[in-house]
Amino acid sequence: MTVIEANGEALERAPEEFRHDREVVLLAVTQSDGWALQFASEELRKDREVVMAAVRRNGWALEHASEDLKRDRGVVLAAVQANGEALEFAGEALKHNREIVLTAVVAAEALRFAGAPVRGDREVVHAAVSKDGYALQWASDELRKNRDVVMAAVFEGGPGALEFACHEL
Repeated sequence: MTVIEANGEALERAPEEFRHDREVVLLAVTQSDGWALQFASEELRKDREVVMAAVRRNGWALEHASEDLKRDRGVVLAAVQANGEALEFAGEALKHNREIVLTAVVAAEALRFAGAPVRGDREVVHAAVSKDGYALQWASDELRKNRDVVMAAVFEGGPGALEFACHEL
C-alpha cells in the first residue's frame, strides 16, 4: 500500500485485487486527485463515497463514475463545483438542472454541455458570458439577440464575441 500512498495513479499497474479493495481505491483517488477512479473496479465506480472522494478533487473523474452516479444530483454538483466542464459527463436530466448548470458555468466554460432549456435562461447565460465572452455561441437564439447579454460577452471576450451574436441585433 505504500506505493499507492506515494502515488495514487499506481493503481493502474496494481494487481487486480487492489482495484477491488475499497480502502486502497479510496487512498488512490485521494492521492491522485481523483484520477485513479478510472482504474477502480466497476463495483467501486458505483460506490458513492469513492466517487465523491474522486470528484471533489477533480470533477473530470465523473467520466469514470457509474451511470447511476452520473445521474446523482449530489455527485454531479460536487463534480461541477470542482470543474465546471464535468457537466459534460452528467446524466442528461442534470444538464437541464438550472442550479447544476449555473454552478458549472460559474466554475468554467461549461455552457456548451448544458441542456437547451438552460441555454435560454438569462441569468445562467449572463454568468457564462461574463466569465467567457465566447460562451455566447452556446446561448439560445433569443439570448444571442439580447443586447445586455451580448454586451457582457463583448466586455469579457472582446469584439470577437460579436461573431456569435444574432445578426438581427
